[in-house]
Order: sequence, then C-alpha cells, then structure tokens
Amino acid sequence: MEDIRRGMIPAHIYNDKEIFEREKATVFSRSWLFVAHESEVPQAGDYVVRRVLEDSFIISRDSKGGIRAMFNMCLHRGMQVCRAEMGNASNFRCPYHGWSYRNDGRIIGLPFHEEAYGGEEGFKKKGQTLLPAPNLDSYNGMIFINMDPNAESLSDYLGDFKFYLDYYTKQSESGLEVRGPQRWRVKANWKIGAENFAGDMYHTPQTHTSVVEIGLFREPKAEKRKDGATYWAGPGGGTTYKLPDGTFDERMQYVGYTAEMTDRAKDVWSDEQQRVIGADGFMISAASVFPNLSFVHNWPKVEDGDDVLPFISIRLWQPISENETEVLSFFAVDRSAPEEFKKKSYKAYLMCFGSTGMFEQDDVENWVSLTNTSAGSMARRLLLNSRMGLLEDGTRVSEELTADEFHGPGTAQVGYNEANQRKLLEMWADYLEKPALEVGPTSVGTDNPDGIRPMTPTNGSCDHAAGTHSKDATLNGAVLA
Repeated sequence: MEDIRRGMIPAHIYNDKEIFEREKATVFSRSWLFVAHESEVPQAGDYVVRRVLEDSFIISRDSKGGIRAMFNMCLHRGMQVCRAEMGNASNFRCPYHGWSYRNDGRIIGLPFHEEAYGGEEGFKKKGQTLLPAPNLDSYNGMIFINMDPNAESLSDYLGDFKFYLDYYTKQSESGLEVRGPQRWRVKANWKIGAENFAGDMYHTPQTHTSVVEIGLFREPKAEKRKDGATYWAGPGGGTTYKLPDGTFDERMQYVGYTAEMTDRAKDVWSDEQQRVIGADGFMISAASVFPNLSFVHNWPKVEDGDDVLPFISIRLWQPISENETEVLSFFAVDRSAPEEFKKKSYKAYLMCFGSTGMFEQDDVENWVSLTNTSAGSMARRLLLNSRMGLLEDGTRVSEELTADEFHGPGTAQVGYNEANQRKLLEMWADYLEKPALEVGPTSVGTDNPDGIRPMTPTNGSCDHAAGTHSKDATLNGAVLA
C-alpha cells in the first residue's frame, strides 16, 4: 500500500484473485455505486434491473411515484423475481412458486397462504417486502445505492466533485435524458477503465492517433491534450481541453452547443462553473468517480465540414472477476435540447464510444493486454511507475493552478501527469485497508426482532430534482420521493 501511495504500482493488482475478493468485501460494500438514472423509469411502474457484483436489484418507480431499489430475490426460496432487464409492471411474480410483490416491494400474493402456512400465524405476510438496498439516494437524477447501512451521505461522499458532476448531468432545469445502456464484456480489470477516464491524457497521442488523422476532430493534433488541465476534487477527477480565446457563450458554441442551450446552462450553472469555461478556457472532457463510475464529454465531427456535435456518455466498469469487466455505456443528453441536436449527438456518441466506437476499440485492445500481462509471476516482481508529473523528491513538475487560473474546487494542473490515477489508487488502497463489512442475516415472515425493518436513510440529502430522501416505515426501506 505504501508503494501505491508513492506512485509505484504492483503490476499484479490488475489480475489478482485475492485482491479482487478483498475489493468485493471493502471497496464495493462501502462505496456509493451508480445504478440507474431517473429518466430510465419516468412513469409509475417503470423499472430496470441492475447488478452490483453478484447482487441483482430492481430499480422501480412505484405507484406513488417514489423510486425503490429492491434486492431481486423472492423471500420464499430465493428465485430471481424479475427476469426482464426493463419494463413496466404494477407487480412482480416469482415464476418458481408464484409469490407476488407490488412495485414498491410489498408482498401481495402468497398461494395457499391459509392451507400451506396457517395464514398470518404461520407466515406474517403483512408488512413483508423484498429486501431494500441498505442505502439509496440520488443527485441530479443519478440513482446511487450503498451496501453499508451506516454509510456517510451521498452528498458528503461526492463532496466537491458535485461541482464537476453538474457539467455532465445538469445542463438545464430539465435535467438529463438517458438512453441505453449498451452492455458488453471485456477481458480486462475494472480499475483500468476507471483510471483511464480519471486523467490519462498521455495515451491520446499514441492510442488514438488514427482517430485524429481521419479528421474526426477539428483540432489538428492529438498532442493538443497537453494544453488542457487535470483536476481532482472529493472522490473523483477528470480532464479538460484548452479552448480558443472567447467568452463563455463563444466557447460553448465552439464545442457545438446552440445559443439556446448555452442560455439554459447559464441558468443552472454557478458563476464559478461558468468561469472555468468562460474565464479559464477549460472544457470538461473525461472523468471518473471512485470506484467505477466514469463520464466522457467530447465534440467530434459527425458530417462533412467544420461543425462539431458534443455528446455525453455515462459508463460503469462493473467487475465480473479479477480479469473481466462488464461495461455499461449510457448516452446522455439535455432533456430540453432540440430533437435534431439529440439525433446528431447520439450519432457522435456511437462513432466514438459504445461497443462499436472507435475510441472504445482502441482502448480495450490495450486494457486486455495489460490485464493478461499482469497475471504471471513476473508481474509480481514489477512496480509500475505511475509518478508522471513528479520529480524524484515528490516536487511537482508543473505547479498547481491558482484560484485565479482555475475557478473549480480541488486541485488542478496543466500538462501530462498521473496525479489523478494516483489519487484514485490511493482511495482504493484506503478502502482495501478498511475492515470487511459485516451485517447479520435478515429473517422474514416471523416476529423475529431481526426481521426486515425500515432502513434509516443517510444523514442529509442531496440537491436533486427528484426531491428528498425519505423513510416509509410501512413499506420498509428508503425511497426517493
């Protein structure tokens, strides 16, 4: 761990079964994890099914409009209750023995309740629900769960990164419209993608040279990335491009936003958020939030000519094993954007990212090779040098930008460096050193005091369009109202 904290990375961490088991017990059991966006379940009864490691959750908008996250396992014999990945349902019926549940999780049907159980005396059906996620909250419509019932609030967890998250998730009062996800698996360790999106501007001139050479981008050279800044705040960080001289409006339109969209952004972004673009000249690009949530914002050409179209993608690096990752890639766009803009922005996204995107294919080729090479005995003898941007004594090669040069929170610097990758792995090391999360079993259908009880929401709530985090004692669990 001390090697990691000084930027020397044991190569085998990218393909080690024992480390992966430790990650499951500490990192993914204690972090806030993105599972869905509220626009995916806009109407009462809408649901999507999402996985956190081996656990399947139904993310549902119940009949009263609240959002639930429920463990997708029948209370009877453990069968998966919902088998479809998305849909609309007033209730879910287990295909094994026919137990059925409302879309808020309450059990409503138990065949032969009297004959098989003796009614309520044998199995107390009233008040029983599918097991809710221990913690549930959202920010700007992004729904997160945490497996630790005593976790810090989502707002505290995101901290100063909320400043940057707004660029991706709140470009108008209407919020986001999310499509997807595309979903596929790659034979690569989950940490590699998260690190790459957190701050790896250095790979662009090498890995993605062909994308620039075919004219997909207006900038003539991939080396232009070194003029941008990397930033880190709270649990995440990202990269920016340096924009040509101009006002906030001119710079927004330079990357393809219409005047109307720019005006709507000014209505929801703070003065400081606008200054990062308008005064400092930096436009956000890729970013990662610990542990496995990433974003990308770019503006390629989608047609002949010099016009560009920006797109936003939200992506999850969902671990399958120490050497396999399921990638979930969402297309995101401002709900108020013109339909023609949405159409072209989606085309730009498909060209660059997603399962057939040019950037995606470039990256995965490297990540698979890295993972494979990390599996052997020689990898255990090697400490990878991730100290770019530091002299031997720890002095920075480039000074941090001042508050007048960069109006965002956290730290920022210009030029190639690996500060963000180091920060991400420092957090990873901190979590690995935490004790494994231990929780007792939950009994259902009895008077056992350890049975399902209302979950206590996290302290405080985030500023999100969906409202506040509330508790409903009757329905047993946290709900986003």
